[in-house]
Amino acid sequence: MGRSSEVEEAQHSVPRFELRHLVPYRFIGIAVLFLSWAIAVPLSHNQVLPTPWAVLRGMLELVRRGLLVKYVVASLFRVTWGYLGGVLVGVPLGLALGWFRRAERAVNPFLQVFRPISPLAWIPIAILWFGVGDPPSIFIIFLGTLFPMTVSTLNATTHVSAVHINVGRNFGLTPYQIMRRIVFPAVLPQLIVGLRIALGVAWLVVVAAEMIAVNSGLGFLIIDARNAGNRYDLVVAGMLLVGVIGLGLDTIIRRLELVKGLHWGYAPSASTDSMRHVERRRRLR
Repeated sequence: MGRSSEVEEAQHSVPRFELRHLVPYRFIGIAVLFLSWAIAVPLSHNQVLPTPWAVLRGMLELVRRGLLVKYVVASLFRVTWGYLGGVLVGVPLGLALGWFRRAERAVNPFLQVFRPISPLAWIPIAILWFGVGDPPSIFIIFLGTLFPMTVSTLNATTHVSAVHINVGRNFGLTPYQIMRRIVFPAVLPQLIVGLRIALGVAWLVVVAAEMIAVNSGLGFLIIDARNAGNRYDLVVAGMLLVGVIGLGLDTIIRRLELVKGLHWGYAPSASTDSMRHVERRRRLR
């Protein structure tokens, strides 16, 4: 009995070679996707859908012509200003509506009416107000960011524990101090989620807006490549760039969850810890 237990412990202590230790699963999935893509296109006898190598040549062509950096910077420029504007307006507005309940009851009906309207539905009005160029695109991104940020901040503020607020009042804190020291730190974890959702909406909106109102950016690249000569290699290249940059922006926002002051908002439950421990033990066997 003792001999068998020692053998089992020795087997568990010796690390087994697994492919995931050499190549992460995410890269294996990407490699399988591109391999399937490269095999499926010739077998389909479809002359429209490009192969991965044609898309790569298209990207290199954009680099040689100096358009890749230009279009990426143009899209990021519009997203940055529209997104920052929506955050700077939406967060204070959500805090104010969550704090002043009468204001919330007065404004919330209008908020709920305009919130379901797609930001793209504002394109004709944005062009009418601002003309063509960057301002209408920035305005549309602003709207796409404003409503998610306002609603998420409002919801987080209304769920702050009244006990914490009353404690602050008992210690003689002013309403401004309560907002700064109690309410705002309490809503930060949910605020990070709102920032992530709003950034995803902003990046989706900018691509669609650039197909109509501007002559630069990744959205313009996709629609121009389609209309100029059926350059579907550039179309797919633009789509891949949109996806990769969107993943990078989402990763940056997710890094905010690792800030030390926000760890309490993402603390896993005891059941989650135990499940992770069991899964870790299972993988070592």
